[in-house]
Amino acid sequence: MSRSVIAFFVFSLVLATGPLHGQNVTERTKPIAVPSIELPPELDRVLRDYERAWRKGDAGALAALFAEDGFLLQSDHPPIRGRAAIQAVYEGSSGGPLRLRSLGFSAEGNVAYIIGAYGYGDAPGDIGKFTLTLHRAPGKPWLIFSDMDNLNASAKR
Repeated sequence: MSRSVIAFFVFSLVLATGPLHGQNVTERTKPIAVPSIELPPELDRVLRDYERAWRKGDAGALAALFAEDGFLLQSDHPPIRGRAAIQAVYEGSSGGPLRLRSLGFSAEGNVAYIIGAYGYGDAPGDIGKFTLTLHRAPGKPWLIFSDMDNLNASAKR
Protein backbone atom coordinates (compact mmCIF):
# COMPACT_ATOMS: atom_id res chain seq x y z
CA MET A 1 0.00 0.00 0.00
CA SER A 2 1.37 3.40 -0.84
CA ARG A 3 2.16 5.98 1.80
CA SER A 4 -0.41 8.42 0.43
CA VAL A 5 -3.22 5.85 0.77
CA ILE A 6 -2.19 5.08 4.37
CA ALA A 7 -1.94 8.80 5.18
CA PHE A 8 -5.37 9.40 3.64
CA PHE A 9 -6.83 6.50 5.66
CA VAL A 10 -5.35 7.78 8.96
CA PHE A 11 -6.46 11.35 8.22
CA SER A 12 -10.01 10.14 7.44
CA LEU A 13 -10.11 8.11 10.65
CA VAL A 14 -9.08 11.15 12.71
CA LEU A 15 -11.76 13.28 11.06
CA ALA A 16 -14.42 10.62 11.58
CA THR A 17 -13.67 9.99 15.26
CA GLY A 18 -12.89 13.57 16.32
CA PRO A 19 -16.48 14.50 17.21
CA LEU A 20 -16.76 11.41 19.40
CA HIS A 21 -13.98 12.70 21.65
CA GLY A 22 -16.04 15.84 22.35
CA GLN A 23 -18.83 13.65 23.70
CA ASN A 24 -16.49 12.07 26.21
CA VAL A 25 -16.46 15.11 28.49
CA THR A 26 -16.79 14.06 32.12
CA GLU A 27 -16.69 17.50 33.72
CA ARG A 28 -20.18 18.89 34.24
CA THR A 29 -20.73 22.56 33.72
CA LYS A 30 -22.66 24.28 36.47
CA PRO A 31 -25.89 25.72 35.07
CA ILE A 32 -26.37 29.44 35.43
CA ALA A 33 -29.41 30.36 37.53
CA VAL A 34 -32.20 31.98 35.56
CA PRO A 35 -33.05 35.35 37.13
CA SER A 36 -36.45 35.97 38.69
CA ILE A 37 -38.95 38.27 37.03
CA GLU A 38 -41.71 40.37 38.52
CA LEU A 39 -45.26 39.17 37.93
CA PRO A 40 -48.35 41.33 37.59
CA PRO A 41 -50.03 41.56 41.03
CA GLU A 42 -52.95 39.27 40.16
CA LEU A 43 -50.58 36.47 39.06
CA ASP A 44 -48.14 37.08 41.93
CA ARG A 45 -51.08 36.65 44.32
CA VAL A 46 -51.40 33.01 43.19
CA LEU A 47 -47.77 32.28 44.15
CA ARG A 48 -47.93 34.14 47.47
CA ASP A 49 -51.24 32.46 48.43
CA TYR A 50 -49.72 29.09 47.53
CA GLU A 51 -46.67 29.78 49.72
CA ARG A 52 -48.85 30.86 52.67
CA ALA A 53 -51.13 27.83 52.44
CA TRP A 54 -48.16 25.46 52.04
CA ARG A 55 -46.33 26.92 55.05
CA LYS A 56 -49.44 26.47 57.20
CA GLY A 57 -49.99 22.93 55.92
CA ASP A 58 -53.50 24.01 54.88
CA ALA A 59 -54.56 21.45 52.27
CA GLY A 60 -58.00 23.06 51.91
CA ALA A 61 -56.51 26.47 51.12
CA LEU A 62 -54.07 24.90 48.64
CA ALA A 63 -56.86 23.03 46.86
CA ALA A 64 -58.99 26.21 46.76
CA LEU A 65 -56.32 27.79 44.53
CA PHE A 66 -57.15 25.18 41.86
CA ALA A 67 -60.00 25.11 39.37
CA GLU A 68 -62.69 22.57 40.27
CA ASP A 69 -61.42 20.31 37.45
CA GLY A 70 -57.72 21.22 37.86
CA PHE A 71 -54.72 18.90 37.62
CA LEU A 72 -51.78 18.23 39.93
CA LEU A 73 -48.88 16.67 37.99
CA GLN A 74 -46.07 15.50 40.28
CA SER A 75 -42.96 13.50 39.42
CA ASP A 76 -43.29 9.74 39.87
CA HIS A 77 -47.07 9.96 40.45
CA PRO A 78 -50.06 9.60 38.15
CA PRO A 79 -52.02 12.78 37.31
CA ILE A 80 -54.44 13.93 40.02
CA ARG A 81 -57.62 15.63 38.80
CA GLY A 82 -60.21 17.60 40.71
CA ARG A 83 -60.10 19.88 43.71
CA ALA A 84 -61.17 17.18 46.19
CA ALA A 85 -58.49 14.75 44.98
CA ILE A 86 -55.87 17.52 45.06
CA GLN A 87 -56.82 18.36 48.64
CA ALA A 88 -56.49 14.69 49.61
CA VAL A 89 -52.96 14.59 48.14
CA TYR A 90 -51.94 17.72 50.06
CA GLU A 91 -53.33 16.43 53.39
CA GLY A 92 -50.29 15.78 55.56
CA SER A 93 -47.78 16.39 52.76
CA SER A 94 -47.54 20.17 52.84
CA GLY A 95 -45.84 22.42 55.35
CA GLY A 96 -42.46 24.04 55.61
CA PRO A 97 -40.80 27.23 54.41
CA LEU A 98 -41.53 26.97 50.67
CA ARG A 99 -40.13 29.74 48.44
CA LEU A 100 -41.55 30.29 44.95
CA ARG A 101 -40.07 32.56 42.31
CA SER A 102 -41.16 33.31 38.78
CA LEU A 103 -38.91 32.87 35.75
CA GLY A 104 -41.41 33.69 33.01
CA PHE A 105 -45.11 34.19 32.37
CA SER A 106 -47.70 35.10 29.81
CA ALA A 107 -51.34 36.12 30.21
CA GLU A 108 -53.92 36.83 27.57
CA GLY A 109 -57.66 36.92 28.05
CA ASN A 110 -58.72 34.21 30.48
CA VAL A 111 -55.58 32.00 30.14
CA ALA A 112 -52.11 32.44 31.67
CA TYR A 113 -49.03 30.47 32.57
CA ILE A 114 -46.19 30.92 35.04
CA ILE A 115 -42.85 29.17 34.80
CA GLY A 116 -40.99 29.18 38.07
CA ALA A 117 -38.57 27.61 40.49
CA TYR A 118 -38.82 26.66 44.14
CA GLY A 119 -36.67 26.17 47.18
CA TYR A 120 -37.06 25.80 50.94
CA GLY A 121 -36.06 28.06 53.79
CA ASP A 122 -32.83 30.01 53.61
CA ALA A 123 -30.99 27.36 51.58
CA PRO A 124 -29.37 28.96 48.55
CA GLY A 125 -30.59 28.13 45.08
CA ASP A 126 -33.56 26.22 43.79
CA ILE A 127 -34.30 22.56 44.31
CA GLY A 128 -36.97 22.29 41.63
CA LYS A 129 -39.05 23.98 38.96
CA PHE A 130 -42.71 24.22 38.04
CA THR A 131 -45.20 25.36 35.47
CA LEU A 132 -48.65 26.62 36.36
CA THR A 133 -51.38 27.02 33.80
CA LEU A 134 -54.16 29.26 35.00
CA HIS A 135 -57.57 30.37 33.87
CA ARG A 136 -60.27 32.67 35.18
CA ALA A 137 -63.84 33.62 34.58
CA PRO A 138 -64.46 37.32 33.80
CA GLY A 139 -64.12 39.39 36.96
CA LYS A 140 -62.91 36.40 39.00
CA PRO A 141 -59.41 35.63 40.37
CA TRP A 142 -56.96 33.38 38.57
CA LEU A 143 -57.23 29.67 39.42
CA ILE A 144 -54.63 26.99 38.78
CA PHE A 145 -55.76 24.60 36.05
CA SER A 146 -52.56 22.56 36.18
CA ASP A 147 -49.50 22.49 38.41
CA MET A 148 -46.54 20.45 37.19
CA ASP A 149 -43.37 20.32 39.26
CA ASN A 150 -40.19 18.29 39.47
CA LEU A 151 -36.86 18.31 41.25
CA ASN A 152 -33.70 19.65 39.64
CA ALA A 153 -31.77 16.50 40.60
CA SER A 154 -33.51 13.18 40.15
CA ALA A 155 -33.29 10.54 42.84
CA LYS A 156 -30.91 7.66 42.21
CA ARG A 157 -32.74 4.56 41.04
